[in-house]
Amino acid sequence: MDFDMLGLPPRLSTNLTALGITEPSPIQKQAIPHAMNGRDVMGLAQTGTGKTAAFGLPLLTALMRTEGKPEPKSVRGLILAPTRELAKQILDNLRAYSEGSSVRIGLVVGGASINAQVHRLMRGTDLLVATPGRLIDLIDRKAVRLDQTRFLVLDEADQMLDLGFIHALRRIAPLLPADRQTMLFSATMPKQMNEIASAYLTDPVRVETAPPGKPVDKIDQYVHFVPQGGKTAQLIEHLAKHRDEAALVFSRTKHGAERLMKTLVSEGFAAASIHGNKSQGQRDRALKAFRDGEMKVLVATDVAARGIDIPDVRYVYNYDLPNVADNYVHRIGRTARAGRDGTAIAYCSEAEMGELRDIQKLIGRSLPVAGGAAWSPMEETAPAKRGGGGKGRRRGGGGGGGGRKPQGAKAPAKAHGKPGGQPQRGRNRSRQRSKAA
Repeated sequence: MDFDMLGLPPRLSTNLTALGITEPSPIQKQAIPHAMNGRDVMGLAQTGTGKTAAFGLPLLTALMRTEGKPEPKSVRGLILAPTRELAKQILDNLRAYSEGSSVRIGLVVGGASINAQVHRLMRGTDLLVATPGRLIDLIDRKAVRLDQTRFLVLDEADQMLDLGFIHALRRIAPLLPADRQTMLFSATMPKQMNEIASAYLTDPVRVETAPPGKPVDKIDQYVHFVPQGGKTAQLIEHLAKHRDEAALVFSRTKHGAERLMKTLVSEGFAAASIHGNKSQGQRDRALKAFRDGEMKVLVATDVAARGIDIPDVRYVYNYDLPNVADNYVHRIGRTARAGRDGTAIAYCSEAEMGELRDIQKLIGRSLPVAGGAAWSPMEETAPAKRGGGGKGRRRGGGGGGGGRKPQGAKAPAKAHGKPGGQPQRGRNRSRQRSKAA
């Protein structure tokens, strides 16, 4: 099956060919026909599988076939995304797909001049990509109207739940016509997602290309058990073995990300950082330098974990394990994009054993040990048993400066090391919400 068989307008097919996109991905093959027929769609797929085109191409097709111009301040199609970076990436992709057409695509996100956005919205917009918070601000200013919005897309909907955007969605959705087409796309399927789907989608078609929460198959994943105070030296040792390859490093906090970036720069690495304390211009410049290869290491909080398409990332380092296990899946999904291979390396301190258990339960298997030994006994994680388990308590206190040394630690043979054993799963612990990025 190719894109011509999906019934796309010639303009879109031509642009896709020029972009080197010739064959639909599995999620696109499943979702596009239903979306083209006007059905509501719930799409579940791993990161890096082409979800933007899965909803974007049917939207652009419908808008290209709509006659006339949008009325002032009106929006014909709305895409909500949880972060500025993801919204900007969606915009760039949609503009590339629709180049040469008359479809007017706009972007409204925080960190940019709201007055300039108000001015652009005055003319009316065919397709608007927005973060919920900034869209609410514009609605309050009466700068945008959604009464003619016939299409709604919720992209990375699970992260919008994590970030508390459900309250914004409850304000935005009633402003749209009841008779609309709604599509929801996500990489994971938390329980609350079914409630969202039943509230905002009508008789949706569910398309799924992999079990929710399953990491991309081509990613080699490893864990190193290392004291918190030894993580930086371990990271420097690993990065030094592939200085010419792009690496994305995740820190749990904004201050931690900035401090780590400065340390890496002082050690001679071409590094930049992206987090919530950076202005939008600084974030855009850091991402561009990383994409262009000017920077080889990007230190980020989870603001960069969702949907950011940087094809050449070969390594992802979880310097800090995420408090929410789903975020691990999204973090490591920044590598192995578009069919490439990738390696994901996690550093686990004594205080993070609970987070590791949650991650292994979510992905249904244990991470191979590349260095050190588990800080506390863990039961075997069997892929066939994805069920519950009681709540456990956090073990140890290794954050900040060390904790005891793991027994039997040994240095890895490569940057990612060689598996040296299997950590095992213990009881589940209650998840905590990640600190704001």
